[in-house]
Amino acid sequence: MLDFHIVIPARLHSTRLAQKLLRPIDNKFLLQHTIERALSAGAASVTVAADDIAIVDALAGMDISVLMTKDTHETGTDRLAETVDLLGLPDDALVVNLQGDEPLMPVGLIQQVAQHLANEATASVATLYEPIVHQADLHNPAIVKMILNHEGFAVYFSRAAIPFDRDASITEDLLPQFYFRHLGLYAYRAHFLRHYAALPKAPMEQLEKLEQLRVLYAGYAIAAAKAAHYCPPGVDTEDDLLKIIALLKR
Repeated sequence: MLDFHIVIPARLHSTRLAQKLLRPIDNKFLLQHTIERALSAGAASVTVAADDIAIVDALAGMDISVLMTKDTHETGTDRLAETVDLLGLPDDALVVNLQGDEPLMPVGLIQQVAQHLANEATASVATLYEPIVHQADLHNPAIVKMILNHEGFAVYFSRAAIPFDRDASITEDLLPQFYFRHLGLYAYRAHFLRHYAALPKAPMEQLEKLEQLRVLYAGYAIAAAKAAHYCPPGVDTEDDLLKIIALLKR
């Protein structure tokens, strides 16, 4: 079985949904659901990288490793970089970044992204995508789109509808051939995470507010694979939270 580690970066304060990781869902709080998914994935270790003592206290009754990290990190990847050092993971370790606000992340996708990185020796990072099937998703800036090259490596990520359909020739039934939704699930090699923290921010990263653009800007390869299973959305807003509650009740 593949040896990999899961780190869940857990930031308490969110601009769009206050303290969302501690919001109740079905007699548990949101982060607990994400942790349970992680613990079911067969990883060598699962660690929550918290930025606030409130998260540490909330997890006190759970059998889960929790580390306090700096509250100054601007991205989850920066928090992972610190966590890798705190854990003392070897440079060749595979580390999956499972965002704390993904309570319905399929276990199979966690395993898939780790395996994809293991299979791609030239990649520093691996991620997953799924075809876009609705026009509304294409023009929703909360859904990140990506372009791939012929070898399955990421070329660019954007909140805009890329590639641009100049002639308005793509009907909805053709969308899945051209447009892909990026899933916010990553696998990294530990040595790359240690290097990432020192990389300069990319100009387009600051415009798009997408941290993965820093990786491409610095010339590193991101291997992408089509998700083997449907991935339910994460929680960014109150509406997202209500949808997740409804899905869990079903």
